[in-house]
Amino acid sequence: MFVVLNIAYAQMEVIPGHPDKNTKKMLQMIADAKEKDADVIIFPEMAIPGYFLGDTWEQSSFLADCMEYGKEIIAASKDIVILFGNIAVDWKKKNNDGRVRKYNAFFAAQNGKLIHPDNMPYPFMIKTLMPNYREFDDTRHFFSLQKLARELGTSPDQLISPLTFKVNGKRYRVGCLLCEDGWSDDYELTPLEILQRHAPIDFFVNISASPYTLGKNDKRNRIFKAQAKAVKAPLFYVNNIGLQNNGKTIYTFDGSSTVYSSEGNIVACCAPYEEALGVLTLEYVSSLPAVEIRKKSAIAHIYEALSYGVRHFLDRIRMKRVVIGISGGIDSAVAAALYTKVLGPENILLVNMPSVFNSETTKGLSQQLARNLGCHYMIVPIQESVEHTVQQLQEIPVEFLKNHVQSHLQVSSFVTENIQARDRSARVLAGAAAAFGGGFTCNANKAETTVGYSTLYGDQSGFLAALADLWKYQVYELAHYLNDEVYGHEVIPQGIIDIVPSAELSSNQNVDEGKGDPLKYPYHDYLFRSFVEHWQKATPEDILNWYLQGVLEKKLGCADGLVRQYFPTPAAFIEDLERWWNLFTGMAIAKRIQAPPVLAVSRRAYGFDHRESQNGPYYTRKYREMKAKLLNTD
Repeated sequence: MFVVLNIAYAQMEVIPGHPDKNTKKMLQMIADAKEKDADVIIFPEMAIPGYFLGDTWEQSSFLADCMEYGKEIIAASKDIVILFGNIAVDWKKKNNDGRVRKYNAFFAAQNGKLIHPDNMPYPFMIKTLMPNYREFDDTRHFFSLQKLARELGTSPDQLISPLTFKVNGKRYRVGCLLCEDGWSDDYELTPLEILQRHAPIDFFVNISASPYTLGKNDKRNRIFKAQAKAVKAPLFYVNNIGLQNNGKTIYTFDGSSTVYSSEGNIVACCAPYEEALGVLTLEYVSSLPAVEIRKKSAIAHIYEALSYGVRHFLDRIRMKRVVIGISGGIDSAVAAALYTKVLGPENILLVNMPSVFNSETTKGLSQQLARNLGCHYMIVPIQESVEHTVQQLQEIPVEFLKNHVQSHLQVSSFVTENIQARDRSARVLAGAAAAFGGGFTCNANKAETTVGYSTLYGDQSGFLAALADLWKYQVYELAHYLNDEVYGHEVIPQGIIDIVPSAELSSNQNVDEGKGDPLKYPYHDYLFRSFVEHWQKATPEDILNWYLQGVLEKKLGCADGLVRQYFPTPAAFIEDLERWWNLFTGMAIAKRIQAPPVLAVSRRAYGFDHRESQNGPYYTRKYREMKAKLLNTD
């Protein structure tokens, strides 16, 4: 009799901090898997509690609750083997912080009981490799298998062991990995290889809670295809979908659960951002044809992540209506088109707030945008209220109470610019949002956020910064994508795409005269990206060194010739570099700390992904030496 093993892989939405809802979904998927004659079902990492929970992990009552819900999943394992992720707690031991011992654990249950891994001291597998970079903070909360091995006076090689179970009279040996355990290139050990050394493995399982970032799936496919081929065994990668956050940074989880054959081919892949329950017969996996993963452009991936993230974030905070300040510029236009697609035009209010510095061009473009989208639209002039504020500040005396001497404040043109920005957000948009029954957006892009080119409590305000992880060139790409692919016709007027980017807060920013922002986006996007997104983050020393070697544009990835075009002399180049570095490491940090949450799509989003402190600008000794030599100064 030929015995086969039917394996179900459950790509589910995990709702962080809600084990009750997650368990309910898991029980339903278990029932569905049984109806499909599945012998095994695989759920993602931390499927019961969620993953990004902050210091909720320090709540003992929450931990106990998750373990109780885990018992419900174990009890449901009659006639099916259930592989799932949950928190495991050893109440008799402590973590290094003195709190109760917690493990990021991989459980296996059959016939109402846990299956004990071959060599583990617990009836579950423990995550070996703990990511402690980017958005991850595992070592703060969880005790790794490496630490446990040292505590027990043994090695990870002895504890990492296969899981063995019997189905239909046949014994199967499974290699169980938790997320990072499969991304082992930069670690001192490789759990997959250790498992393979113990005994032949019938199939590997990697359960994950892996947030989406641009390009990550391509890298994962390369790595996992090579792993499956190297160990000559199928590999089931099961990831969750949903939205989780670390407070200031919000991540989408795209799922993209994938099955790799022993030949290293992709033979099944779940659609991103959709719940799915796939079933494959293990014995036939290697004979299945390779699945062609449809290639999408980077901007298509970005749109997919943003639209999914915005929709789920609004659902999470129960916000159904949104107000957007539109200026006739590209950022607010893209935000308007994005939110309109997510919520529908009936739930969007677009507000244009002109002052004397706003041109007829941008006012006309704003109205055209609103008409194209079919949203609610209103025009609220701010000149009178701004002048009233300036008048009050200058005419009402300031009294120094120690000696009763009176003086008057002088409002500069720069201060007046900030008053305009705050009047728009703190007064008009905040009030309109309350009256409309919703919230108002922050439309900042990543270049502006990097150097604080925004006004605190003004255009940096809002409930969510959906575009703040996109560089300016990506905002333009998204505008074209929204017109061409999402809407299928021009909703963002071409005039908005063509016009010079400008805040229009003074006569020095007159768009009709070609005057705009001080940022030269074709260059500064890439310069700033090197500060933030390069794995080895660039500093002025690196930038100046590349400039001297004549390889700066190649290192940054921007177009050739831009540096000479924008900065004809070394002095001009250094002046620009230091201007933005001083802001990036100075006032901009304070602004970012107070900025709205950022929806992440890149390899380094602001917030928890890019951790920073307010230390002020610093230039290395080598930078100062190169600068002095270049400028011929002492």
